Parts: sequence; structure tokens; C-alpha cells
Amino acid sequence: MLLSEVLPAFDVRKRRTIELEAPSERVWRAIQETTLGELRVARTLFRLRGLPSSPDRGILELEGFQRLGDDPGRELVLGGVGKPWSLRGGLVRGADPRTFREPGYALMALNIAYDGATLATETRVLCTDSRSRGLFRLYWLVVGRFSRLVRDDWLRAIARRAVAPEAARTDGRIP
Repeated sequence: MLLSEVLPAFDVRKRRTIELEAPSERVWRAIQETTLGELRVARTLFRLRGLPSSPDRGILELEGFQRLGDDPGRELVLGGVGKPWSLRGGLVRGADPRTFREPGYALMALNIAYDGATLATETRVLCTDSRSRGLFRLYWLVVGRFSRLVRDDWLRAIARRAVAPEAARTDGRIP
């Protein structure tokens, strides 16, 4: 799994899955094309947090995250470095969680993977010191359940698009 190459050790690991039967190429295209306009829950939470939430913005264009691994048709890994416990996330542009080690930060990676029957996403976080670990744990007590809602929303939107791509409107929303 590419995610394990990017962030093999972690303080937090959360995985969400849904069953999905669709051709791999359709699922992969849906992953690439899903927009925030299709994720009502995620878009609302992004707005509340002050993060970019334009409905035509691709979900893979997460602010401050970059593509770190790609096995087309199987797995895509995104990652970033920041201070999610701060209001704007304190993201370090261009920082790679595979190599960044400055104290006071969280190394974050997430994947989206499809095996032909299950669509899954896993999120991993590794903090660079004990203080940031404590701050992240407090943050996660509040935000963890909302993160789960965002990931579930994302999986459902991809599945809708993969099963009925012709139903996707040009504005990126699924009826």
C-alpha cells in the first residue's frame, strides 16, 4: 500500500469504507472528478473552518496537500504538514510528510483506494513531538467525528459518480 510508504508510523489512523461494484476505470475517473459541490457536508464544514470551498473545486485539490503517490486504478495518496489545531491549519506549503521533521507539526497523509469491491480512504497523522501530539489529541476530540463525516461524504460522492457518471451535471453536482 502506497500510504504505508508515505507514513508508515502514525499516532492516529482512521479508515472508512463502502462497498462498490463499478469498473475500476470509472471509479478512478470519479475520484479525479469529484468536486466540493458534490459534498454538502464537507463543503459546509470547510466553509465553517475558513477553508476554500468553491463548489467547482476538486476534492483532490485540498489546500496545502500534495499528491505523494499514485497507482492508477488502485490507490492515490495525498499528504501535507501543518498545525491542524490552529484556526487555518498552519499548513507548510510544499512540505513533504515523508521527510519533514521540524518539531511542533503534524505529518498528515490520506489515501483513496479501490480493490474492485471496496472503496476506502485511510487518514494517518504523525506528530513530530509530544507537545504537538497533545495539541492534536485535543483537536481530534472535537474534530474527529466531523472528519469521519467528510470522509463518508467523499466516498458516497465518488460512488454516485462511478455508478451513474451520466447523471453528473456540468456544475459537478449529482441530482
